[in-house]
Parts: sequence; structure tokens; C-alpha cells
Amino acid sequence: MSEVKLAVLGSEGAGKSECIYTKHLCLDGRQTHLEIYDPCSQPRKGKLSLTNELHWADGFVIVYDISDRTSFAFAKALLYRIRESHLGAFKKVVESPVFLVGNKQDLCHMREVGWNEGQKLAMENKCQFCELSAAEHYQEVMTMFTKALRNITTNFKVKEKRRSSGSKSMAKLINSVFGKRRKSV
Repeated sequence: MSEVKLAVLGSEGAGKSECIYTKHLCLDGRQTHLEIYDPCSQPRKGKLSLTNELHWADGFVIVYDISDRTSFAFAKALLYRIRESHLGAFKKVVESPVFLVGNKQDLCHMREVGWNEGQKLAMENKCQFCELSAAEHYQEVMTMFTKALRNITTNFKVKEKRRSSGSKSMAKLINSVFGKRRKSV
């Protein structure tokens, strides 16, 4: 059974407590234990640390409200922080999949963020993009999560194919080039 950890981040629900949802499901014939971390976007007092989320999550879903430009700016900052982490101290062998989701499509009459803006931001950050209405279209939400899980499990397969670059593999490389290490007398 594989285990997938997904962090859902955005500016919605400020002030609520954080939650971890767990579910066992079958994805493409494989049993999967899914954990979804939802910090409910607790106020971060002006800083976007995300240290725990960056270490914990296998993938990210960044959600913004299409009728709220401030939430889009927050999503942009989150994307920047995640991408920055892939280049910095938290660098992973393979980048975690990221999905940018414009929510509240049912409020398009109050739209402040255009579809093209969301698509452009996603392309700039090399992530998937979609708009949906979580309130009205359960199936769209299910499709988006299924797509995210497939990307993450595909990412696991890429990680498994990569050779480790630790000291043991370096020792093997040196031994194969220079021969076995001689014991000291």
C-alpha cells in the first residue's frame, strides 16, 4: 500500500483550526492511504514559513477565490515559497507536484481574477491549473484530487527509479573505479 500526503493551502477559512483528513482508497488498482493536511490557512502573522508542510507533503493544492484578488496574491506567494524551497535548503530529488485551483467559479459574476491570470501563474510556476466550484460541483473537486494523486504516485515512480547519491553509492563508485579498498596492516 502506498502512502500519499497532500497539503491543501490557500487563504480561505482563516482562524479555523488545522485538520488532517485520512482516507484509504483504490487508485488505478492500487490501495492508497491518503492524508490531506488542511491548515485552514491560519493567519501566519505576515510570514510564509511552510517549513513543516514542505517537509511533510508529497504534493500541494493551492486554492484561491476567483472573486478575491487578495487570495490570488496569497496563492502567488505560496507558489513562490514552494518553488523557492525546491532550490534551497529543502531541495528534494524530484519536485513535488503542485496544483493551482481557482475556486468559487459559481461566483463568476463577482470575478476579480481572470481565468487567463490563473493559467499564466500556473505556467510560470510549472504547475497544473483548473477552476471549479467546490460548492456546486463535487465531481470537479473529485477529478482534481484524482489528477493530483496520479501525479504524486507517478512522481513516486520517478523517485524510485533514481539511484541514491548517498555515501554508500559513492563508495561503490570509488570501489568500482579503483578496486576494493585494502585493509590496513
